[in-house]
Amino acid sequence: MNDSSHHEDWRPSASLHNLRLRASVLNHIREFFAHRDVLEVETPLLCSSTNPDPHIDYFTTSYIGPQAAKGADLYLQSSPEFAMKRLLAAGSGAIYQICKAFRQGERGSLHNPEFTILEWYRPGFDLAALMAEIEALLHGLFAGQRVLEPTQIITYQNAFQNTLAIDPLQASVEQLVHCAGDQGLDVKGLGFEERDGWLDLLMSHRVQPHLGHNRLTFVSEYPVSQAALAQVNPHNSQTALRFELFIDGIELANGFKELANAEEQRHRFDLELTQRAQQNQEQPPLDERLLQALAEGIPECSGVAMGLDRVIMLLAKATVLDEILAFPMNRV
Repeated sequence: MNDSSHHEDWRPSASLHNLRLRASVLNHIREFFAHRDVLEVETPLLCSSTNPDPHIDYFTTSYIGPQAAKGADLYLQSSPEFAMKRLLAAGSGAIYQICKAFRQGERGSLHNPEFTILEWYRPGFDLAALMAEIEALLHGLFAGQRVLEPTQIITYQNAFQNTLAIDPLQASVEQLVHCAGDQGLDVKGLGFEERDGWLDLLMSHRVQPHLGHNRLTFVSEYPVSQAALAQVNPHNSQTALRFELFIDGIELANGFKELANAEEQRHRFDLELTQRAQQNQEQPPLDERLLQALAEGIPECSGVAMGLDRVIMLLAKATVLDEILAFPMNRV
């Protein structure tokens, strides 16, 4: 018996025009990095460990077969970062990757549980050099499509102060709760015990919508508690060498001056696992291969992950991701 609910949803949700746009974007990116002598790499999507970040929920599966007769738990990766850092430690030099990534429980106008990510690492680059390269890549993609205003760089602290008249580095939990209430946010039942929960709420709902109107806006110097994979800012120990990129209030990229200290990275992972335990979240095993690679030594470098689906959405002047995805979650 035919199921009438599938009579039309076998079709792609993206138009042929937008599928061709995606292909053009991928071709442009590969030409951009080939011209700059950055090596394209591939790393596994299924791994025996994953990032313990308490803000990420994972897809898991099991492998049963040779070398795992009793089964082995595997994680679909939310980013290729850890494997790419192992390549850096092995002497790869500058590398990039275009791949699928996965996050459990994320579905909406700007989210799909399976998404396309562009990630790259630049030995010898500081964050200023990396931001300049991101700007060059995106201005090349937007050429002929849209004229962007000059790029803006602003600190996380100033972004809050300009929009909410509150200092995110100094404000107490009570002050952040009061600010959220003043901003008309429903705080009943949220019960965040740590400052970062309230900062994330204010950032996503009140600060972010004002960022990057028809321009690239880099928000730099995030609180150190929100940057477990980044170096601490040597000029302000309250902040980390981390930035995020926004256009039209939409987050496009997340970049770090990469932490290269294995002992410090293990300590930060342990803190994240403790937080996951307190929140009754799954406890993934630590990536010991990454930690060993860090112990062997990776070059001083900066790296960034960019959500390509959102970039393509902006280029297509679409309002939701489904318009530029062939088959989003509701059509798989």
